Amino acid sequence: MTTDLTDLSTLDWDKGEGLLPVIVQHWLSGEVLMLGYMNREALAHTQATGQVTFFSRSKQRLWTKGERSGHVLQLKSIRRDCDADTLLVQADPAGPTCHLGSSSCFGADQQPPLGFLAQLDELVRQRHERRPEGSYTTRLFEGGIRRIAQKVGEEGVETALAAVAQDDAELLGEAADLVFHLTVALRARDLSLRDVSAILAGRNPAPSDS
Repeated sequence: MTTDLTDLSTLDWDKGEGLLPVIVQHWLSGEVLMLGYMNREALAHTQATGQVTFFSRSKQRLWTKGERSGHVLQLKSIRRDCDADTLLVQADPAGPTCHLGSSSCFGADQQPPLGFLAQLDELVRQRHERRPEGSYTTRLFEGGIRRIAQKVGEEGVETALAAVAQDDAELLGEAADLVFHLTVALRARDLSLRDVSAILAGRNPAPSDS
């Protein structure tokens, strides 16, 4: 992916009479946040400022998402499609994207099935950084890596036992506890589920061959 589409002439601006449809996706979860349109100026402004900016067809001007609410979209990457007439923007949203208050303009229930893991990863990162009082995650971090590792071991054993001797609900519950504590352990070492995902992807670059 790239955030540097310097040669704008390679994009097909004519098909949409100077506008390109832009799909905005959450950079971690993959959730589709919104659809907008960019002209050349909007794309250049987005790249220059790092905040996703569109051309408003109703206002007939450049419009930076969140310019009033503060819920801006911080640019992470831009790529063009195979026909060079549509852009995919990955962004980090500073609050809900939809003016109705949901994370996506397409509704809060359309997040990819595994997208919550990205939210969990981010929540644990915030807990590690801010250490809110009364939080169980804060207590884990303040207990140190040895205590966290002990919890991972305990949850791992309980998950294995549930897989052998308990029903699906118990197994899923123990697995959820294991994933949570593993996420905390990774963060305590300044790592994340995203790093684990990258390792898995490297081991299995072609799902059809697995």
